[in-house]
Amino acid sequence: MTTAPEILTIAQWAHGAPWRLTLPHSQTRHALIWITRGQARAAVGGLRRGIGAHNALVVPAGTLFSLDIGPGCYGQVCLIPPGGPALMQDEPEHLRIREAQAQGELTALLEAMMRETSQARPFADESAQALAIMISVWLRRALIGQDPVPRLTAAQRLVVAYAALVEQSHASGQPMAAYARDLGVTPTHLGRSCKACCGLTAADLLVQRTLHAARVLLEDGDDAIRHVAAQLGFGSAAYFSRFIQAHTGASPSTLRRKAQAA
Repeated sequence: MTTAPEILTIAQWAHGAPWRLTLPHSQTRHALIWITRGQARAAVGGLRRGIGAHNALVVPAGTLFSLDIGPGCYGQVCLIPPGGPALMQDEPEHLRIREAQAQGELTALLEAMMRETSQARPFADESAQALAIMISVWLRRALIGQDPVPRLTAAQRLVVAYAALVEQSHASGQPMAAYARDLGVTPTHLGRSCKACCGLTAADLLVQRTLHAARVLLEDGDDAIRHVAAQLGFGSAAYFSRFIQAHTGASPSTLRRKAQAA
């Protein structure tokens, strides 16, 4: 895993494959997303929100999220490994930065990190770590001036808990109804709550998280398809192949072949 902070444009972060961001998933690093032009829509921890220009979104490592970029949207993401000197928030944060001075400060920090990581200068890793610390300080200062966050509704608390369980156990193969049982609600109630809070039913959220994991294993790895199916809790390679075909229009081997040829 990368130990130094990294900065990318949103387009670079997607690696030319929009599904890598639009399907629910998590990152092993903290992500600070800074939108400077246009509109985007994110679902973080199961809760959907719109993001406009000069909005910053903090997605802690291990948090289920998705990001859908609108036409003409431009932004950057700073990826900071957990456990390092930069003290990042352990809960999602959405900041609307209204003051031009604060906007300029964050943009300047991100541009400085971009220069350090792109030019391969001596001690670039140390410089990037120092900039990550400064970014974390900027975040904590910016949070002081933010409006108080409204308390979550009962439905939102349920969906946040469900999203955390999905991220933890999506590879187990258990159906959505089992998650509802663990949360003490009916599948119908869980499905309605998810639809209201994140725009997806509970079943769809689980399917899409599994699909992201499957595509990463297929397109970035070389494990046999039957082993990928087993890792994600599918009872057979044939069932896994039907799942992939139904949701992508291609077979697992076709997805892998196209990714390798890209």
